[in-house]
Amino acid sequence: MKEIKTISIDIETFSDIDLSKCGVYKYSESENFEILLFAYSINHEEVQVVDLALGEKIPEEVIKALVDDKVTKWAYNANFERVCLSRYISRYYPEYFISYSIDEDTVNEFLDPSSWRCSMIWSAYLGLPLSLAGVGSVLGLEEQKLKEGKDLIKYFCVPCNPTKTNGGRTRNLPEHDMTKWELFKKYNKRDVEVEVSIQERLQRYPVPGFLWDEYHLDQEINDRGIALDMELVENAIKFDEIAKQKASEKLQSLTNIENPNSVMQMKEWLNDNGVEAESLGKKQVNEMIKDAPKEIAEVLELRQQISKSSVKKYLAMKNAGCWCNRARGMFQFYGANRTGRWAGRIIQLQNLPQNHIEDLKDARELVKFGDYNAFETLYDVPDTLSQLIRTAFVPRKGMKFIVADFSAIEARVLSFLANEKWRMDVFANNGDIYCQSASAMFKVPVEKHGVNGHLRQKGKIAELACGYGGSVGALKAMGAIDMGLQEEELDPLVKSWREANPHIVEMWWAVDKAIKTAVRNKTKTETHGLKFIYKSGMLFIELPSGRRLAYVKPKIEINQYGSESVTYEGVGATKKWERLESYGPKFVENIIQAISRDILCYAMQRLSYCFIVGHVHDEMIIECSKEMSLEKVCEQMGETPPWIKGLLLRADGYECEFYKKD
Repeated sequence: MKEIKTISIDIETFSDIDLSKCGVYKYSESENFEILLFAYSINHEEVQVVDLALGEKIPEEVIKALVDDKVTKWAYNANFERVCLSRYISRYYPEYFISYSIDEDTVNEFLDPSSWRCSMIWSAYLGLPLSLAGVGSVLGLEEQKLKEGKDLIKYFCVPCNPTKTNGGRTRNLPEHDMTKWELFKKYNKRDVEVEVSIQERLQRYPVPGFLWDEYHLDQEINDRGIALDMELVENAIKFDEIAKQKASEKLQSLTNIENPNSVMQMKEWLNDNGVEAESLGKKQVNEMIKDAPKEIAEVLELRQQISKSSVKKYLAMKNAGCWCNRARGMFQFYGANRTGRWAGRIIQLQNLPQNHIEDLKDARELVKFGDYNAFETLYDVPDTLSQLIRTAFVPRKGMKFIVADFSAIEARVLSFLANEKWRMDVFANNGDIYCQSASAMFKVPVEKHGVNGHLRQKGKIAELACGYGGSVGALKAMGAIDMGLQEEELDPLVKSWREANPHIVEMWWAVDKAIKTAVRNKTKTETHGLKFIYKSGMLFIELPSGRRLAYVKPKIEINQYGSESVTYEGVGATKKWERLESYGPKFVENIIQAISRDILCYAMQRLSYCFIVGHVHDEMIIECSKEMSLEKVCEQMGETPPWIKGLLLRADGYECEFYKKD
């Protein structure tokens, strides 16, 4: 038997759980989960298809290879294959199944990710699309993904509705359409052929080993999951239903509208009562409430209440919770391929509402206890339910959360690379850059949680808007007007920010020039500790960490303003592959966010001995024993990576019995 060094895999599966809503972890937990087809290629040789649905067996040597850490396993979106095969092998070949867990951890149900590689991550690293079909198309592969796949998956892989025509069945089996089944097998085989072709095509641009180490840690965090307080989740959903029903009944009695949820009927009622409403969006309704008579304002407030989506996250939690009430698979490694940052999945931890009420614990206990009347008496139901969403994430019994995050990490990295000394002095003295900016803007002292502390958020918005070349439009987009800034203030603010930060402005245009030179002359340039490399139709920006950002088929073109700008191919705002335009400050934004991401990765690896259960932007959530030192965690997190010596970092944190914003 030839030694198996690599095996490339694609599987087709069935489950009665909705994959898009629940994620692969819960999907594969179902008693009705099964692998239908298993296509594989050993050492890049001809692809074989095992028809499990019709009784064929995966060869024993392949099963052994799947659990052997010395064999490299490849798949496109390998998390799906690894999790599904973990379920399959532990169910049907328990004698071969080996986990990588320790007794205290919660990853014992899954195969060790350390010998797995993901072609989707490879594609993302090179700025290519995240879909197999998209990558195949962009690379112009001879073998392309079969377009019939979507319909075949719908037919064989998900339950079907019982009808008279199909004899009342709830599932389509191979024998129900053997022609389709044979085509499905070809589709399964073709996916592995395309996947192998991608590997061969991308050989010139290998993923660095340290990035695979980061991916494996990411998989461990996804496998571990984060515990959910399902009692709180269930009661929050019930409370929302009661509140909306009561609001709807009251709205009906005040307006006589047949359907209070109808936008058209509500607009008609408002028009009849002298209020013109072009839109019933949240922002527009809030504006109308300000000037509306008391009776109209009450109706509009009730309308806001019944349309508020305060429980969407709770429903996502209910869907995602596995048998052990842990939500798994919340993070997509390299979800943002321009920077390499993570993207959120299913529950979307990256955009949870903040909490501001002081008696958060008391409100939480009322929901857990199921006392709706007391809860309604004491709190605004939709708003408080929204603020309680974070608190549904809990540590295991007898443990606590440590939540630690970097202080103004992007501002620190930008200041360091640009060598903006006054800003670095602020950080060296443990000052608050947002307070300092606000102080300069409003000509008053600003202290966090102190004098004029309410202005800090405005300073933060200005920092984030102006740091990457943003002007008046960026300030508006970040809510400057809503926060009390006047239109006429915005342009002077932008000018004063730029005048105060000349080295940052200089860096924007130095990067712009370096990139244009690299692309125009198909060469390598450097500035501000960054390398810009043109190679084989790709622009690479090499970061201090050694990681590279990739831009596909860069060109210099004349933009709408008659100036030169760099364009490249990528996924645009419409989610389509198209030519995109960029310039110095935008590239700097990519660079700073990417370096900040690399610093977080470094910290996560240093703290990987802990049970990291989540991370949000620049924040880490650690599940740990009550004896674990918060100070030690923050100290380790705040250590500067060796590849960016001189950068001053600081991590702050807090302990909690449920997840919250401190």
